[in-house]
Amino acid sequence: MLNIRIEKTTTPKELPGNDNPLKFGTIFTDHMFVMDYETGKGWHDARIEPYQPISLEPSAMVFHYGQEMFEGLKAYKTEDGRILLFRPEKNIERANNTNVRICIPEIPEEDFLQAIKEVVKLDESWIPTKPGTSLYIRPFIIATDPFLGVRPSDTYKFLIILSPVGAYYPEGLNPVKIWIEDEYVRAVKGGIGEAKTGANYVASLRSQVKAHEEGYSQVLWLDGVERKYIEEVGAMNIFFKIGGKIVTPALNGSILPGVTRASVIQLCKEWGLTVEERKIDINEIKEAYDNGTLEEVFGSGTAAVISPVGQLRWEDKIMQVKDGGIGEYSQKIYDTITGIQLGKLEDTFNWTVQVK
Repeated sequence: MLNIRIEKTTTPKELPGNDNPLKFGTIFTDHMFVMDYETGKGWHDARIEPYQPISLEPSAMVFHYGQEMFEGLKAYKTEDGRILLFRPEKNIERANNTNVRICIPEIPEEDFLQAIKEVVKLDESWIPTKPGTSLYIRPFIIATDPFLGVRPSDTYKFLIILSPVGAYYPEGLNPVKIWIEDEYVRAVKGGIGEAKTGANYVASLRSQVKAHEEGYSQVLWLDGVERKYIEEVGAMNIFFKIGGKIVTPALNGSILPGVTRASVIQLCKEWGLTVEERKIDINEIKEAYDNGTLEEVFGSGTAAVISPVGQLRWEDKIMQVKDGGIGEYSQKIYDTITGIQLGKLEDTFNWTVQVK
């Protein structure tokens, strides 16, 4: 168990009001968790301190070789005042898988979870309760050695910052428009596509800018080798309902194993739906659209939870899904997951962890 030293802020910030919508990832709470690592000493000096800038050498390795990872999860406040986390053990497992892949020392699961709970408890007044809002939790690790040379760092910082948030997409639960990328690639099997590290996201920016210029919210990536198999959207995994079946790309080493993705699959199977995790050729989606069997498309992720897709664009073909509206299962899955997260529905899967 960590011995966490706590230094409370002497100048608390003003809490955001309920009148203005919370823009995702722009407001940060009063405190942050910090812990250091040094080879031979391990993870040490766990502390919670006022949210503030961090000081690093210009030669810190994170700036030059990109050795860093991050995670994302949320805290929710129930109507009876409890604070719940949604499947945090899955985020911690994924974080340590990322750590192994990019040579960052793992953090014991119980220490990781304790750190999240303690900083959330300290800043619980920042957890918004308006419908569609939550407290976003961003754990991350950066390499801090002042060294110019390609090798794993000997020193790291582990931080957790918190941000009260509203909907990830401006559309909220309204269907989004997705651009299917056919020029650039995001990741290939054997690379770092399944790790949650910044390099995966910076690789997507050029396509994202292009998509936004055309009026699309996000990019759907095809595989980096044959350039025809569907992988994931920039900020979420993707699902298709085709002829009554739920179909999603199989995890293949270049797709992020989403926590919400796993939850969607489990729910759909519980409801008796056929779920297929497999390769999906983009031409299969086009054919399903043309013959009328493409019934729903939706994305899943921590930030958006469920995001219905109303339109897909591939090359010159525009596919309007479900008349641009919200599909039956998109809505049902969203209502079920958010109901469990907020303590409004019985958690028969034991997905939630109570902070207090």
